[in-house]
Amino acid sequence: MSELISKYLPNVANLGWTGDSGWGTALFQTIFMTFWPAVIGGLLGLIFGLALVLTKDGGILANRAWFNLCDKIVSFFRAIPFIILLAFIAPFTQLVVGTQIGTTAALVPLSLGVFPFFARQVEVALESVDRGKVEAAQALGSTNWDIIFDVYLSEARSELVRVSTVTLISLIGLTAMAGAIGAGGLGNTAIAYGYNRFNNDVTVVATFLVLILVLIVQLVGDWLAKKLNHQVR
Repeated sequence: MSELISKYLPNVANLGWTGDSGWGTALFQTIFMTFWPAVIGGLLGLIFGLALVLTKDGGILANRAWFNLCDKIVSFFRAIPFIILLAFIAPFTQLVVGTQIGTTAALVPLSLGVFPFFARQVEVALESVDRGKVEAAQALGSTNWDIIFDVYLSEARSELVRVSTVTLISLIGLTAMAGAIGAGGLGNTAIAYGYNRFNNDVTVVATFLVLILVLIVQLVGDWLAKKLNHQVR
């Protein structure tokens, strides 16, 4: 296998598996930059998405001031193109992680870049919950926490998995742009070692690996969403 790769994909073989430019390193960096922002940005997105639904007019915690604040924060970060966000929050990134360059530094803008997108997705998913079930829970004396966990999050869990899948796929795409701050990853390999050096085989293989990651996320997400949807029924 290694002989075939060396023969037909020489530039791919030259990068090797380890080292700063190795394929294993690039793959790990992409997964690293996807996992932690998914956790951090996902948590922020879930909190803001819930806040938007609960504090809107007619919500169980209706509060126009809080709704407007959350709505403006989400809209503000969502309006900034990610490549500009990288530079815009550079001082904040320096404050949080002590550097503006590298894989770890990319976690901050990636988290802030993905959370408003996920927040809007969560908002739509939770609004799909039958209002009658919320009113029934209130009539039975359920607390707000009970309604949040046992009605909103429980009833919308299948849809939440679907929007989480979409968000993860979008996040994988954002990691490619994170290479602009020296974050590495498969996107950086495709551009820096492939496109910029006219090594088409490197670009093709890097793109193929990204597609494999996206396919895995999509398949797992679809399977989990269907399973949870059947359990709800």
